[in-house]
Amino acid sequence: MTKVVNYISEAFEELKSNVTWPEWSEVQHLTVVVAVFSVLFALATWGVDTVFAKVLGVFFNWLKA
Repeated sequence: MTKVVNYISEAFEELKSNVTWPEWSEVQHLTVVVAVFSVLFALATWGVDTVFAKVLGVFFNWLKA
């Protein structure tokens, strides 16, 4: 158990002293960029799914005829 506690305390010390953290304004900016691209990717996926569903519907209706 001592090894685990020692590992965790050393990991936190490493994060505090050796990691370069971005400025808060940069974090906010990049969060907005990620959110916008996530929405755009979701809309693109929805659009492709809708188009494929319609194409497959037309194809299967053509096969029934």
